[in-house]
Amino acid sequence: MFVGREYELGTLNKLYAEDRFHFVVIYGRRRVGKTTLLMEFCKDKPSIFFVAEEYNDKIALESFSDKILSYFGLGGLVSRFESWEKAFLFLAKQAKDKRLVVVIDEFPYIVNSNKSIPSLLQNLIDHHLKDTKLFLIVCGSSVSFIEKEVLSYKSPLYGRRTAQLVVEPFNFFDARKFFPDYDFENQVVAYGVLGGVPQYLANFDGSKGVYENIKTKILDKASYLYEEPKLLLRQEVREPALYNSIIEAIAGGSSKLNEISTKVGVETDKCSKYISTLIDLKIVEKITPVDLRERSRKSIYKIKDNFFRFWYRFVFSNKALIEQGLIDEVLENKIKPFMNEFIGEVYEEICIDYLKILNKNKKLPFIFEKIGKWWGNNPYKKREEEIDIVALRKNSAIFGECKWQNRKVDITVLNDLIEKSALFDCDDKYYVLFSKSGFADDVINFAKHNNNVLLIQQFDETEAIDRDNDK
Repeated sequence: MFVGREYELGTLNKLYAEDRFHFVVIYGRRRVGKTTLLMEFCKDKPSIFFVAEEYNDKIALESFSDKILSYFGLGGLVSRFESWEKAFLFLAKQAKDKRLVVVIDEFPYIVNSNKSIPSLLQNLIDHHLKDTKLFLIVCGSSVSFIEKEVLSYKSPLYGRRTAQLVVEPFNFFDARKFFPDYDFENQVVAYGVLGGVPQYLANFDGSKGVYENIKTKILDKASYLYEEPKLLLRQEVREPALYNSIIEAIAGGSSKLNEISTKVGVETDKCSKYISTLIDLKIVEKITPVDLRERSRKSIYKIKDNFFRFWYRFVFSNKALIEQGLIDEVLENKIKPFMNEFIGEVYEEICIDYLKILNKNKKLPFIFEKIGKWWGNNPYKKREEEIDIVALRKNSAIFGECKWQNRKVDITVLNDLIEKSALFDCDDKYYVLFSKSGFADDVINFAKHNNNVLLIQQFDETEAIDRDNDK
């Protein structure tokens, strides 16, 4: 099942229709669906799809040669190419007057076995390929490698690409399409557990409940997802034990650098470097309070990938019980009682994404420039305050509160949000409340008589596009 990726697929098809040479760089973390996207793009086009492996240069070139010769029906009739240069020159000749897509998936493997490949490609593009109709795509899962060795100013290939695409995990609105039979609440929980990685989403059985899937697809020692974060980390880093400790510390609630370094028992400078690697891997992210003024604020760290956050919070910390076969004990007493709290943070992200959709479709009172979470000092009450969502543009602001709880939101929540918004010096202020369980009558009545208050319970993209925005 091919889901989402409308923008990426549309971009590739638009470039393809130009009928000239293109060199497209595509990258994103492992399991995110890059190969599936490229296969969908290639399926109705003349294309050679080569997936590189961790071979030495000789074997890699032989495999590439075999793929090319087989495509043109020359396998066994002519000898393999003696060099990468001759292989690409052959492709240039074949694509001189007609379209040909060539995909090199896991491109970093080739470069790791032959460091001259970027320089060679640079020379070929400049003198041979740019005058053909070749549609060359290189793809990689090592985000830092692609950014440093292909896209950066120091790379020989700098300036040669004609387009680049970063393939990100799905947001909630695409991820929910994997579970059409789930109600809204269970779609949110499934997304909170698995995140937006297609391979993880496809692993759940949508005909069974979320908790049954957690039991059989994550907590079962034989399941694909049981060891996935640990195995994925081992592919990317040299000291997985320390990285495990850092991720577990963040998953457990440590968010500041000094808290994390203290928890894992390493110096802050060393801890900072390891966190930077996790940020490059798209596992951890660094966030600061949203503010129109570019002021230096103390940042915090959170786990960006929902499945890593779930796994390190509930699986990694309970492995001793799981290994004893006490899966029901873990599910009933270690996971279920804490899921509302766990999903609350995920719900905030979904609400922000929804406001971005409204913003894109001009369904809000103004088009905001920045959106995110805010926290800071309240000089009047002499305490730290938090606001789930703040969206800003010049002297206008939207303040949001997100409640993932089993009771309706009452007027005290709105009053508290209005009070905290006084910390912002804005002329126009608007308020939006998100609630899983709906709203009390006092909030509904207040919103009816105040055009700057918006109440949202369940939502989807069609609602965002079709909403009659009277406020």
